[in-house]
Amino acid sequence: GAERRGNGGAAGLPPGERDPAARAPLYENPWTIPNILSMARIGLAPVLGYLIVEEDFNIALGVFALAGITDLLDGFIARNWASQKSVLGSALDPLADKILISVLYVSLTCANLIPVPLTTLIILRDIVLIAAVFYVRYKTLSPPRTLSRYFNPCYATAQLKPTFISKMNTVVQLILVAASLAAPVFNYVDSIYLQTLWCITAFTTASSAYSYYHYGRKTVQVINNK
Repeated sequence: GAERRGNGGAAGLPPGERDPAARAPLYENPWTIPNILSMARIGLAPVLGYLIVEEDFNIALGVFALAGITDLLDGFIARNWASQKSVLGSALDPLADKILISVLYVSLTCANLIPVPLTTLIILRDIVLIAAVFYVRYKTLSPPRTLSRYFNPCYATAQLKPTFISKMNTVVQLILVAASLAAPVFNYVDSIYLQTLWCITAFTTASSAYSYYHYGRKTVQVINNK
């Protein structure tokens, strides 16, 4: 990775003449175990979507459990081993969750297990958030802003900090997915409890979107431009 320098610049340089390399983005290894687990979760998304559309809910439940295990593992490893923690991971983990959740909600809606308006709300929120991430990436990448540097995951420029309600929303959305997948297996598709969970999920999704709008820049920590 790039050598970390103090605020005074490289040794031997006057305070007003900082080493230009000190303004370069942090360069880190993207191939950490948590990042690989996040990418595996992204890879499981289309598999789950296919199983749900084909109404193979028993196997889909098992694959969903496997995806959940990768989510728990990558967070545990990143928290407990400093060498496995990365700025890329702070963006890749929630991105993997969003891709997985989006595919699950679309496929569960196709299977008539989740209402269209709820899925539309979730997808629109995620599209806006992903667009915001691309914008922040552009604004925090130091010149030259070339496509190769923009899409190079080794150049870390900003760390995302999800809001508390956003974390809770992800949990609620995943609970609804698990409940919806299990509904045809355990025969409670028309349960009032499932419909109540739809309303709770819609509320936390809307609240999460507002929290990002309200807190704005507080959810982004720029790590270069110094």
